[in-house]
Amino acid sequence: MTQDTAAAPQASLHTADNDWPLRPWVLGGLLALAGLMIHIATHGHEDSQGWIALASFVFFSAIFAAFSIDRDRLVTPAIAAVGIGVVMAGLAWRAVDPGDYLADEEYAFGAGVIATTLALPLFQAGFHRMRMRTPYRDTHSHIWNDFVSGGGALAFVGLAWLLIGVLSELFQLLKIELLKLLIQQAWFGWTFSGLTFGAALGTLRNHLKILGTLQSVVLLVLSLLAVPLAAALLIFLIAMVVSGPDVLWEATRSATPILLACAFGAFVLTNAIIRDDDSDMTGSRIMRATAFILAMGIFPLTVFAAISMGTRVAQHGLSPERLWGLVAIAFACAYGLSYIVALVRGGRAGWHDRLRRANLHLAVGGCLLALVLALPIFDFGAISARNQIARMEAGRTDISTFDFTALRWDFGEAGRAALRDMVKNSDGEVMARAQEALAQKERPYRRMPEEQDEVGKRLANMRIDVTDPAVRLQVRDYIASQRWSCNRPCIIVDLGTGEGSKRKMARLEDRRMMPFDLDMNATYSPQTSDEMMAEEAMKSAQEAEIGPESKVEIRPYNGRQIYVDGQPLGLPFE
Repeated sequence: MTQDTAAAPQASLHTADNDWPLRPWVLGGLLALAGLMIHIATHGHEDSQGWIALASFVFFSAIFAAFSIDRDRLVTPAIAAVGIGVVMAGLAWRAVDPGDYLADEEYAFGAGVIATTLALPLFQAGFHRMRMRTPYRDTHSHIWNDFVSGGGALAFVGLAWLLIGVLSELFQLLKIELLKLLIQQAWFGWTFSGLTFGAALGTLRNHLKILGTLQSVVLLVLSLLAVPLAAALLIFLIAMVVSGPDVLWEATRSATPILLACAFGAFVLTNAIIRDDDSDMTGSRIMRATAFILAMGIFPLTVFAAISMGTRVAQHGLSPERLWGLVAIAFACAYGLSYIVALVRGGRAGWHDRLRRANLHLAVGGCLLALVLALPIFDFGAISARNQIARMEAGRTDISTFDFTALRWDFGEAGRAALRDMVKNSDGEVMARAQEALAQKERPYRRMPEEQDEVGKRLANMRIDVTDPAVRLQVRDYIASQRWSCNRPCIIVDLGTGEGSKRKMARLEDRRMMPFDLDMNATYSPQTSDEMMAEEAMKSAQEAEIGPESKVEIRPYNGRQIYVDGQPLGLPFE
């Protein structure tokens, strides 16, 4: 049968007959062909927009079709699969743009993947026909069955490759190398993987009743984790009320992902307890109370994550990555708030059903939001560039620490346009550094931005054995710009004047003496990898204990050499 069944609402997943004897053969052939086409499209064309877009079209349309087609439903899934493939092909085209016009192509492609992932169970449950009347039971079951069948099919692919590897070695004993030569061919790998994945997926999806039983077991096991997580969240929130959230704002780098991970865990375990409907939900009052606590805890966790991210943005300004993070956090907060509303409006008896409906609505909203963000509507690079430049012009970011390189490489064409505008309309250091960034042919060594409190800790480790205030100030600027300097107690020693405006200095740290030239007229900015490598090359193998109170001497020894507590350190520097 090649046309969709004319029946109005789709039969419930739990009552429908999903056995289709040809499914393993159809899916195996479909995905084997898709794998071969992906190989043809990508082999030798890794940088070609057109070929990569074709490979993306084949991959996503084939996977979507494999999970959604049935013997009585072929046309509509095929049309939907083609539509999904076209969207993902367009996103792949943009993601491999050699001109790097936009700043966030990979994030947009990821948003497209999320939209596709959310759209699949909604389509399987018949949302395109029933809209918000779609039974939550069907949508929820499709999510878990897709997860279990997809994971099982991937495991089978691994086992199949293990088997064929053993067989190739077996035939090698007889000097028959055909199988080994096949394995070494890229086209065979793609085709074999598609064939085995499709065959396993078709077999598993022919036994959805068994998968439903396995789903119940998985949810039961997951729910065992709910009680300790709920107890931990209660303790955490109470401690936050008592001690205040200051510790979170001090740990802006790690607090946000940890809080979001806990919120996601609470979401998963809440739904593991409330199941598809009340008939499947546990009768245990402890487990129901645990689900209630977890659902209540999602919102404060996401709010704390939002404040933590906001603190980081206030410190360092916007970037495309932080904007994507803010969007994700905003959606997580919407999830948490909707759960609070569902719990309040549902009352003692109906809160779990309200949560299920909220899940359906938010899945639809999340799918649409991800699709909108995937499309080239918002330019996060342009938004971030304007924000960073405004911070510099307002004095919130010092010119010496402003990341001109990020504008060149991380903010897309909007960042490069901002640099060209600086060259045209600025002067002095701003113009010079903007010109330097535009002239870069490849991305210099990139390291994570250093927090101001970390710079302060390094400067607190430093002792400057120099009396000249101007030299001391320049030394502080120099050490602040050297991320790997003075992470332990260090001493800065003046070795005398050099050529022009330079002074010969030495840093004593970690049993080593590291000489450097201090330019009194320079404005120091974060060092590059070449400078760090040069500094490492100057480290002497001779060692001496260095502490905050160490006595430092300069003694004649075939020139001059540094002594620490009477012991020579490093080689003579003159």
